[in-house]
Amino acid sequence: MNPQTPHPPRASLGLTMLLAALAAVGPFSIDTYLPAFPEMGAALGADSLQIQQTLSVYLFTFGLMTLWHGALSDSFGRRRVILAGLAVYALASLGCALAGSIEVLWLMRCLQGLSAGAGMVVSRAMVRDLYQGPAAQRLISHIAIMFAVAPAVAPMIGGWLLGLAGWRAIFAFLALGALLLAGLCWRHLPESLAPERRQPLAPLPLLRNYLRVLGHGGFVAASAGIGTFFGGFFVYVLSAPVFIREHLGLAATEFHWLFLPAMAGMMSGAWLSGRVAGRWSQPRTLLTAFCLMALAALGNLLVSGFLPGARLAAVLPLAGYTLGMSLAMPTITLRALDLFPDNRGMAASCQSFLQTLVSACIAAFVAPALWHSRLGLALGMAGLGSLGALMIWTHLRQERR
Repeated sequence: MNPQTPHPPRASLGLTMLLAALAAVGPFSIDTYLPAFPEMGAALGADSLQIQQTLSVYLFTFGLMTLWHGALSDSFGRRRVILAGLAVYALASLGCALAGSIEVLWLMRCLQGLSAGAGMVVSRAMVRDLYQGPAAQRLISHIAIMFAVAPAVAPMIGGWLLGLAGWRAIFAFLALGALLLAGLCWRHLPESLAPERRQPLAPLPLLRNYLRVLGHGGFVAASAGIGTFFGGFFVYVLSAPVFIREHLGLAATEFHWLFLPAMAGMMSGAWLSGRVAGRWSQPRTLLTAFCLMALAALGNLLVSGFLPGARLAAVLPLAGYTLGMSLAMPTITLRALDLFPDNRGMAASCQSFLQTLVSACIAAFVAPALWHSRLGLALGMAGLGSLGALMIWTHLRQERR
């Protein structure tokens, strides 16, 4: 595909897979090294909280920089920002592999966070550059199906690499993957933003646009709502080392017990979202999604409270929750981006910033407080899911007005 082709006639499988791979850099950065937490702590002389903070610093810097990826791509073009982000990410991943202390690892994880969001943010803006309406929802749903594989596959790859070559091999793998993806983007990714549509990177207009986007109550409610109800699942991702190895009594190579059901739910929800695009109204889609999430959260509470020793029953509610979550996310994402058609890159940045800020707070404060018991995690899922649904309801009310 010619890199200068602004509007490909259809969403090819190759383009869909490439955009999905860009969006998956973030989840791989979180999930791949989860099985190695104990080994990393032993090698670097760090306790479990210090290792946990490698997630927190990554998420905080990831969220901070997502404010800028979209604005930079609005000014310099989508391809340049993606390629620069992948290059920095590869170097940061290599730095993680060579880290000799927890402080160096924190620094390299900061650099990973600053660069990893470029693909996710800019690819979301590219979808909206290229397609409209149901076609855009279907493309996001197809990307989400492939994207859902990442959280399931990443810890299994990490566990395999840990057993084969140690924890440093995990970060070397991330570096090589980023370089390969950069090469594919250089060769095949189209530039979706024509030069005449680009926005100047002037400080005052940029500040005004940021204030306009982040000051829009409906946009903030929708974007933060996505991050909050996603947090109902993400709290399990963050607690995976404790949940898998302590609560379920499984080995470091058995993270698939958690991630395969979640992946199945995410893929099913994304597939369903694509099928109903243009057939169901947005309120019907969201109501169905939140009913599924509520039933799953209730089932999770019952299992955690009355079947504390069960393994299969402990993970099945995650499939139902992620099914509803993935059904809702494309609709809400597009509703928020459509509020700012002339600044989609910036809107995608602000959307990712708000979602990542919520995830970072969950990583720093919520997950460590809940992961000591299965019931605590179940309460976290129910509470965060309910709060996210309330935010989306607030968004819908404001937009109706």
